[in-house]
Amino acid sequence: MASAVDSTLDVVFWFLDRALDENEYLQPQKLQRLLYLSQSYYGALNRGAKLMPAVFVADEMGPVEPTIFRMLANGKPYNVESRPVPEGVGHFLDSMWRKFGAHSTEHLSRLVGGHPPYIAALKKGPRTEIGYATMIKFYGSREGAEKGAPAPAEVLRPRVMRSQDGRPVSVTRWSIPTKK
Repeated sequence: MASAVDSTLDVVFWFLDRALDENEYLQPQKLQRLLYLSQSYYGALNRGAKLMPAVFVADEMGPVEPTIFRMLANGKPYNVESRPVPEGVGHFLDSMWRKFGAHSTEHLSRLVGGHPPYIAALKKGPRTEIGYATMIKFYGSREGAEKGAPAPAEVLRPRVMRSQDGRPVSVTRWSIPTKK
């Protein structure tokens, strides 16, 4: 299954630009947590589809996408082409930013540091890959909500559209109800 964006860098630059628009410096570790949470929630909300072609590993500080971590070690590269994200992805990333962007790096690290997908991978050793299936299963489940992870419905803000008479209406994507 293809990812929603061609490159993880498109998502990275979206977050960096959003932080810059709000006069905020986006710390590398905070960016890593936002990427990890975005990948997890996107999969949970989209039946396992990937947001970006990325792999996350367990590091002592938290989940890390190692290629992006190394690439940004010396700051934002300015000679790398980035492409705008599709409209639906932009809406999703905006929701992620609104839900998690105001939190500190430490808060986000504590949040994901207490979640089973990260803990299980770290127990196997540093730089162990965090399974994508375990990420989406946890963040899309009741167990996730019980362990402090917001439910997917709390993360994705409704899209506001206009009715035929011009009134604003909130719209969410329909999905098949699951049995409880």
